[in-house]
Amino acid sequence: MKSLLRIIEDGQEEFLDDLARRKADDLDRVSADAAEIIARVRSGGDRALSELTEKFDRVRLEPAAFMVGRQEIESAANKVDPVLARDLEKAYGRILDYHRRQLPNSWFHTGEDGEILGQRVLPVDSAAIYAPGGKAAYPSSVLMGAGAAVAAGVKRIVLFSPPGREGALNPAVFFCARLAGIGEVYRLGGAQAIAAAAYGTQSVSPVDVIAGPGNIYVTAAKKLVFGKVGIDMLAGPSEVLVLADSSAEPAFAAADLLSQAEHDERAGCILVTTSRELAEKVANELHTRLEALPKAAIARKAVTDFSAALIARDIDHAAGLANRFAPEHLEIMTADPWAVLGLIRHAGAVFLGPWTPEPVGDYWAGPNHVLPTGGSARVFSPLGVEVFLRRSSLIAFNREAFLRAAGPVARLARAEGLEAHARSIEARDITEKK
Repeated sequence: MKSLLRIIEDGQEEFLDDLARRKADDLDRVSADAAEIIARVRSGGDRALSELTEKFDRVRLEPAAFMVGRQEIESAANKVDPVLARDLEKAYGRILDYHRRQLPNSWFHTGEDGEILGQRVLPVDSAAIYAPGGKAAYPSSVLMGAGAAVAAGVKRIVLFSPPGREGALNPAVFFCARLAGIGEVYRLGGAQAIAAAAYGTQSVSPVDVIAGPGNIYVTAAKKLVFGKVGIDMLAGPSEVLVLADSSAEPAFAAADLLSQAEHDERAGCILVTTSRELAEKVANELHTRLEALPKAAIARKAVTDFSAALIARDIDHAAGLANRFAPEHLEIMTADPWAVLGLIRHAGAVFLGPWTPEPVGDYWAGPNHVLPTGGSARVFSPLGVEVFLRRSSLIAFNREAFLRAAGPVARLARAEGLEAHARSIEARDITEKK
């Protein structure tokens, strides 16, 4: 039996670097199309939204039907299975609790001359949460995006999600919107929804921040509207890296790799291990488990084209490979995962030990599952409250503090050739220069 999972002993860095470049390559490929869609929405407003929704989602919506009515939200939310509803409520409680713990404080400090310096932390006025929909709905993404925004204190939270057949949304999406207190829900998706959220139309009021996962067109549109609005990050194909030694259970590792492979034909599933024997067992286990998956065709494509088992010399080398890739999800399955954690610098989310599979983070643990991909975990963080917060500096000098600063400030201004800055200081009839 030929293994679908490649085993690589040489050239690991090249494989990881190529895998990380997928997002940038994908964005380049669709950027012009996304720009054209944004331009159409900016110039055509609601009419363009209707035309683009019909073109891409195969649903004809009049502007009056863009926003979902409260009665429709209630009716659909009430159709959710009671057991699932309880699970969603508990998950949302954990998400809110985790994100409330992230909140930074405003602070004030009085200097030696009585000047007051400080920082005010306030939420943005409005935010749009994007939740994938259409062929597959992800109510958990509603909870993740809304949970962070609610914890931050955002007053106006808007939900955008692509319509399914006849313009409907998944009832669980409605339930999660109701759970988070979102009353403004739009059955709009794709780059056109991002354009409407950023610039507004006759029926859609613009927002300050856009957050949430989406396809490559959504990501490209977010990149293009950044600056007009704030965004969370530029996400690409999902990825998981399992860092394991010989103590790992092959069935666990294989199952966790497949949990990402079923997301997307371009998902990356990587095993980094110090044991070739484990790599071979995982490859065999993965092949067996793959055939039983409902989304076997998608998972097989991801495993064949974007996945591999990398053989590391030792744990230090394995951690170095993980840091080089900076994975979205990093699972550590070693004899002492907490010791290995100290070697890790770059990862979106870290899952420690055999009983912490990545799906626990997707749905239940509390930390956000909207994570940086394609190596961007080197510089970006998971979606959190800070995306929906803004800091303002506070400065209040009294006369004594001003007089002490006046001379240095004027000299610094003139050193930069900014005479008006210096004269702003001297205009205050200074009788004493320090």
